[in-house]
Amino acid sequence: MSHRTDIKVRFYELDPYNHVNHSIYVQYCEVARVEWLSEVGFALERLQADGLQIVVTDLSIRYLGSAGPGETITVHSELVELRRASMRFRQRILRDVDLLVEQTITAAMTTLDGRPTRVPPQLAAALGHPR
Repeated sequence: MSHRTDIKVRFYELDPYNHVNHSIYVQYCEVARVEWLSEVGFALERLQADGLQIVVTDLSIRYLGSAGPGETITVHSELVELRRASMRFRQRILRDVDLLVEQTITAAMTTLDGRPTRVPPQLAAALGHPR
């Protein structure tokens, strides 16, 4: 299963060269993952109410192009690996058909005090990865 999120570039996200600042692409991917979780019934508030949180443990990003002011980009997200207490997502940011950014992120499922814990089977299923 995958998810897509459209985002319009805002003027304050630009660097002095009138391109989206490199750090903003990480934020775009975060927005896309949080929206996906919310859409499948696992908003961050629900996870916290259940005593859980998702913590980023590794991030790899590759820049291939840039977006500019007023453009709409699309973040494609997919769950590529699910382990007992972690998940690995692949995310691609495109402008139309042009690939701008590729990101891989690993996130651990923890209790609110930071102890690793099992990814709930309902969350795995909601993201398209039945256990």
